[in-house]
Amino acid sequence: MKKNSLLLVSFCYITLVPNSILCSGSGAFPVNAQSRPAPNIPNREETLKTLILANDYFMKKYADYTLPSYRGRFRPSNIWTRAVYYEGLMALYSIYPHSDYYDYAYNWGEFHKWGFRGGNTNRNADNQCCAQVYIDLYRLCPEPEILKNVRANTAMVVNTPQNGDWTWIDAIQMAMPIYAKMGNVTGERKYFDKMWEMYHHTRNIEGGNGLFNPADGLWWRDKDFVPPYKEPNGEDCYWSRGNGWVYGALVRILDEIPADEAHRADYVADFVAMSKALIKCQREDGYWNVSLHDPSNFGGKETTGTSLFVYGMAWGINNGVLESKTYLPALLKAWNVMCKESLHPNGFLGYVQGTGKEPKDSQPVTYDKEPDFEDYALGCFLLAGTEVYKLK
Repeated sequence: MKKNSLLLVSFCYITLVPNSILCSGSGAFPVNAQSRPAPNIPNREETLKTLILANDYFMKKYADYTLPSYRGRFRPSNIWTRAVYYEGLMALYSIYPHSDYYDYAYNWGEFHKWGFRGGNTNRNADNQCCAQVYIDLYRLCPEPEILKNVRANTAMVVNTPQNGDWTWIDAIQMAMPIYAKMGNVTGERKYFDKMWEMYHHTRNIEGGNGLFNPADGLWWRDKDFVPPYKEPNGEDCYWSRGNGWVYGALVRILDEIPADEAHRADYVADFVAMSKALIKCQREDGYWNVSLHDPSNFGGKETTGTSLFVYGMAWGINNGVLESKTYLPALLKAWNVMCKESLHPNGFLGYVQGTGKEPKDSQPVTYDKEPDFEDYALGCFLLAGTEVYKLK
């Protein structure tokens, strides 16, 4: 069963009892009104209360982490949707190291014997995603058993020549940070090298000429959406959450790789290009539409893509990659509106697009509708809120 909760780094521990939803900051600053004063950064205690509220709702509802999900068929609880939630939980634990959070994550990994859906020989990024959390837990409690399967699986990928596994951009978030983390943990640059080769294939080769459009600074979800495919308004199809996955993945690898890593500048350039593109298509209310360049195609409030964009922009400011004057008003407008309009008083998150790959999937997206999987939405929200909490 569970190990003693262990924390190897120092954090500021704050005891809070969530009893209300509080999100400060006016949220009234237009995205491009750079000449105006920046909005107030949310009070940290209030931000933490918000994160605790949302997470407590989830942990109570899904108290049994061993149960598989059933949406048409059974899926084990270490699939990508749950793994993304645990990414967010580990981020929350880094600013609020509550022992229940650690135990909930550790016992989940131990139940799955630190393994993958499909076993060690599978190359599917969705099945590999849980390794990100295993590595984070290993850093807190360095037991060899935790990384045994991760080492085997990543060694298989690193030691084989194929680079075309990430044929859809979601895969960049699901798998790419694993190699950045393993390179960091082991000190072996072969992980960084393979990570770049696979990213380069998705970016520049997959589907003919790659899935990244440097002209727009955004990504097509997979080869089915590259031109001549168009949205109803004639624009290219850039799915919000798909671009959010890439944006979040770039944050997670830049947090890991050293300053002298061979392609760090390339990753930073892509992150900045995406940031410039994303700020241009933010909705007036602060959210992003599911279709970034066609607000008429299932336009409306959506929490997951918006959370990932807040996560990236806040990280960019916190790490000196993005200019606060330009991006702080945009990200705070988005964060504040999610706290006000997505988060229910009991901690449930609304306006979440369920699983899919394009704007029309899992519609309609509404305040009260429960998506087919709600775990990844909370993971994205926790990642965003943790970076908002760190703003100075």
